[in-house]
Amino acid sequence: VQLQASGGGLVQAGGSLRLSCAASGFTFDYYAIGWFRQAPGKEREGVSCISGGGDSTYYADSVKGRFTISRDNAKNTVYLQMNSLKSEDTAVYYCAALEGDYDFWDLFVSSLYKYWGQGTLVTVSS
Repeated sequence: VQLQASGGGLVQAGGSLRLSCAASGFTFDYYAIGWFRQAPGKEREGVSCISGGGDSTYYADSVKGRFTISRDNAKNTVYLQMNSLKSEDTAVYYCAALEGDYDFWDLFVSSLYKYWGQGTLVTVSS
């Protein structure tokens, strides 16, 4: 099983980045995929989640309207398009796979996620 997050980098405030999460080793469309982030000195927080079929998406209030999550099950890949980036978006971003059905308020509970990627660093300069 592998989740490979990529696409991070250095961007100016107001700019955009697109993160990718490529998965292998499990039945991809059986799993919701979530993006989490962890800033220096802070706890990991949920950013966005997409259902296995891609028909349901969820966002943290802090990114709603700026980030868009999507998935291509034919490519076993989930994307996170991040626009209007702010300095407070600076963090290591992780993708993770969630098996089973959960209420939406559980989707950002990191301990429920079964598989995790290695993280990609996003740095937003002000």
